[in-house]
Amino acid sequence: MRDIRKILKERILILDGAMGTMLQRYKFTEADFRGERFKDWPSPLQGNNDLLSLTQPEAIAAIHAKYLEAGADIIETNTFSCTTIAMADYHMEDLVHELNYEAAKIARKVADEFTAKEPDKPRFVAGSIGPTNKTASMSPDVNDPGYRAVSFNDLRLAYKQQIEALVDGGVDLLLVETIFDTLNAKAALFAIEEVKEERNLDIPVMVSGTITDASGRTLSGQTAEAFLISISHIPILSVGFNCALGASQLVPHLEVLAAKTDFAVSAHPNAGLPNAFGEYDETAGQMAAQIREYMEKGLVNIVGGCCGTTPEHISAMAALVKDYKPRKVGSI
Repeated sequence: MRDIRKILKERILILDGAMGTMLQRYKFTEADFRGERFKDWPSPLQGNNDLLSLTQPEAIAAIHAKYLEAGADIIETNTFSCTTIAMADYHMEDLVHELNYEAAKIARKVADEFTAKEPDKPRFVAGSIGPTNKTASMSPDVNDPGYRAVSFNDLRLAYKQQIEALVDGGVDLLLVETIFDTLNAKAALFAIEEVKEERNLDIPVMVSGTITDASGRTLSGQTAEAFLISISHIPILSVGFNCALGASQLVPHLEVLAAKTDFAVSAHPNAGLPNAFGEYDETAGQMAAQIREYMEKGLVNIVGGCCGTTPEHISAMAALVKDYKPRKVGSI
């Protein structure tokens, strides 16, 4: 397979859209989440989307295929919450290796089928590594600001287990995404470097933070530039932002990254801001019109979608990028 680093210098790559948005269309019940294997599980499982890689693998494969048909070059594994820390909510810590491994295998199989059909357009699988539901930088207890619900080492070990399983399952890239606390991300990146060294691997790493509001900062208080500086000591393929904001709101933050890094720059925003019901109303055409600004300003190398985006949104982006050259990158 052609090296993604070379392809990034030739054209803008398309990342897929939201997995959760597509899964909502299936209207899976508690019984669907459980399947036969987990029918007697002691705690509720509805909402554990990562479990669907085991109980509804056909649906996961179908969603991957829809995004690839829409023009995605990179699909993300269904593993956003697949760490022992996040899976503790469902008492499924012992399933973490299997969940990551099987999710990676599903994505790998679908991507390989599309690459075989179009060898000049290789499809890549990115292992999705979410932020967990705990934060290492801040206390969850307003009355005890020094308290931490998780340590750096807890995170490192949890991420390492996830990363090893994703690699075993055959991913091409690792995507540390939706970073609201850079210390969590540092634990993930530390674990990645450990696995790379132990296995003598050279797997490309994408890093994507989240600007949480109009202040232009991450939840743990960093500006775009501070976030970039915090992770720039690690050899990564790309740095960018996803989630929380719509495409147009991300522009000033992408401008900061594009001006100050030699890494590739990525963006996968939400389909606008959520409405009063928590739903996303921005159409594929509306989102593509905003993302055009990224291309015209030469800000990005990778674009895709986060919450609320569908294959229609990705298809509109794929049609758009053909008319633009990628942002120039240094040594990636």
